[in-house]
Formats: sequence, structure tokens, C-alpha cells
Amino acid sequence: MTTTLVIIVVIVLVVLFLVAKYNGLVKLRNNRENAFADIDVQLKQRHDLVPQLVETVKGYAAHEKETFEKVIAARNGAVSAKSIDEKIVAENSLSAALSGMRVTLEAYPELKANQNFMQLQEEIADLENKLSAVRRYFNSATKEYNNAVETFPSNIIAGMFNFHKEIMFDLGEERKSYEEAPKIQF
Repeated sequence: MTTTLVIIVVIVLVVLFLVAKYNGLVKLRNNRENAFADIDVQLKQRHDLVPQLVETVKGYAAHEKETFEKVIAARNGAVSAKSIDEKIVAENSLSAALSGMRVTLEAYPELKANQNFMQLQEEIADLENKLSAVRRYFNSATKEYNNAVETFPSNIIAGMFNFHKEIMFDLGEERKSYEEAPKIQF
């Protein structure tokens, strides 16, 4: 009788442990998805502003057509991306295209003085700052989730229920430009 009771208690404790670990993984996965939903809100605003910026600039720099086409193509790719992983790749491409456009625009001082352009630039800069903040939060949530998926003993439950390591929202190709020292010319 006592042995049976001990076995039942051990089984109940193991089941409770498994349920707690599973629920913890679900909470972390949902936290990560919620963090990406915050990014999605900022990305939607960014996607809405990009065509306005391009149209404002087109009048000043008509011969920079290829640069604008890259920005629009990257924006369209970002809008049509479905999964979190696809969105991360597409947004990195859009960031790179926007960086290329910023470099191109340095050659147009009269454009930089245009009030509509200045307002759009300020809105985009504000959005980029917000995106940076929500990306940090998303990466933090992803790191916490990945740690739970990969560490013992929750990695056993993760494997049983098909939880897997997720990717971070990094700078992608844009990282190269941040790793280079700035060039100062006089």
C-alpha cells in the first residue's frame, strides 16, 4: 500500500513537472509572437511611409530611378512576407535599400531643405528608433524562448512537442555598414 502511494505521488509529481515545463514553453513562444506583433505595427507604419518618401524625392532626383526601384521592390517584398522568418529577411532588405537611398540623397541639398521631405525623414527616423526598441524586445523574448528550448530539462519537453530554436531579428547585411569605421572627409 505504501509503495503504491509513493509510486502514485512520484507519477503525479512528474506529470505536474512536465505540464509546468510545457506551459512555460508555450508562454515563452507566445511572448515571442506578441513581441513580433509589436514589430509588425511599426513595420506597417514604415511600409506606409516609404512610398510617400520615394514620391517626394522622385521629383528632385529623377535620374536615381534604380535606387528608388530597389526601395519600392524591397518594400513590396516586406509587405508580402508572411512568416516571421520571411519578414525578418524582407525587412533587412528594406533597411539596406533605405540606407542606399539615404546615401544617394546626400547629393541633393535642395531636397534636404524641402519641408515635406524633412517631415517624412523625421517620421521615418522616429519609426526606425521605435523599430530598434521593439526589435531589442523581440530578440530578448527570442533569447529567453531559445534558452528554454535548448536547456535541460525543458529541452526534452521541447523535443517531444516540436518546440524549436527560433531566429533573432538581426541587422543582416546592414550590419556590415555598422561594423566599418566611419569615413571622415574634409
